[in-house]
Amino acid sequence: MESPLYGQAYDRLHPGAARGGYTHFPCGKHGCDARCRGVGRKRPREFPRRHENKEAKDQGTFEEFFPLFFGSQVPPMQNIPNQLSPEEKQMLQQALQSLIGNLGALKELLRQLIQGQPFSQDQLDQQGKQAGMEQASGMYQRPWFERRMQRQMDLQQLQQMIDQLMAQLEQMGMSQEAQQELRDMLEQNAAGLNEQVSQYVGASLAEQMASQEPKPKEDLLDVPFTRLSDSEVDAIRDEIRRLASKLRSRAALRQKRAKTGTLDPRKTIRANMRYGGVPLELQYREKHVKPSLVLICDISTSMRYCAEFLLTLIYELQDQVARTNSYVFISDMVDISMVFKEHQPMQAVEKVLSENRPGYYNTDLGGSMATFKRDFMGVLTSKTTVIVLGDGRNNHNDPRIDIMQEVMRKSRRLLWFNPEHPSQWGTGDSDMHLYAPASHGVYRVTNLRELAAAVDKILADG
Repeated sequence: MESPLYGQAYDRLHPGAARGGYTHFPCGKHGCDARCRGVGRKRPREFPRRHENKEAKDQGTFEEFFPLFFGSQVPPMQNIPNQLSPEEKQMLQQALQSLIGNLGALKELLRQLIQGQPFSQDQLDQQGKQAGMEQASGMYQRPWFERRMQRQMDLQQLQQMIDQLMAQLEQMGMSQEAQQELRDMLEQNAAGLNEQVSQYVGASLAEQMASQEPKPKEDLLDVPFTRLSDSEVDAIRDEIRRLASKLRSRAALRQKRAKTGTLDPRKTIRANMRYGGVPLELQYREKHVKPSLVLICDISTSMRYCAEFLLTLIYELQDQVARTNSYVFISDMVDISMVFKEHQPMQAVEKVLSENRPGYYNTDLGGSMATFKRDFMGVLTSKTTVIVLGDGRNNHNDPRIDIMQEVMRKSRRLLWFNPEHPSQWGTGDSDMHLYAPASHGVYRVTNLRELAAAVDKILADG
């Protein structure tokens, strides 16, 4: 039977579209003017495909939503010990015992992997709540929440555990054929756990979409980066130029006031004491100083749009900045300053992102900062403002707080631009609760308006 939530979610994406099960239509095969709920039970997917998806553009939506409401959401997994010979089972137990002491909190995950036990609903609900699923609002957030939950549940470490286990079994003398069969079963179970998380996120988002009332269209500046559609991303790229023009006008006005002179009462009083306090010589505040910037941007999947917009905005405002050195990182630090000297901002950003593709759970800010210390620390001066754009998630690598503290000491100020709410700091693989104290402040930047306000504040402070 079709889930009513499927229909509601479909209606939200295709208002006014006809859907079988909700719209009467003549069925030539059965000679009836009905919804044909009893038709095609042997092939439940074929009926909605034929009667609902009359336009090719709807096919992707159908393929996305159908398994969320009609799939079992329980992955096919094997209880691996039951598939092994007594000798192989004993070798597996011995290998696990030798590894188990180094696994810590991963012991339970390894047990589920070996026994082919899917996550319970309580486990998924708890991790979904921790990931912030209750605040989700659209299917475009699905990849982001999948990665967040997979990080929290340590699923990115499954392949490493499998490799360690295989190495141990090889040392114990297990045959290559048996090793390969065992690896295949382990990887199948690992894929099943990842797929279960994916299905949970998709179904949760679909249910929330179905239960929400339609909302008025948000101002583009206020749409969170995690909710941007492709068309909105393109619109924001155009908007950034207008936004940069506004910020440039504000910065130019500050410069003009500084040049024409903002009266400095204290200096004026001191300078005119020889005239008995009569203000014959007026004194003005010093000219506004343009900031010297160092940008360090996380361009992993979750931060990619935010990094693109920040880099574009800063380089559109280069006439308001004394100097900018820019670096990006995923698994290591890369100097991109020269790219922006050779290309216009938008072309430079496109080139940087195309040449630095995100990987799979390979973000390493600590290791990247070690490279920065070795190769680029010399760009820092007492006049430099360092901006680190990132969510502080480090895939359980060494965060290298010591290097951040050194950057803080050598620069004028070290500021973070982070889209995550402070309640998420320190959860899962987040080291933000450690990075924040080793900085002069954290700006929360979840949308373009907040990002622009943070940039404007830095330009104003000089």
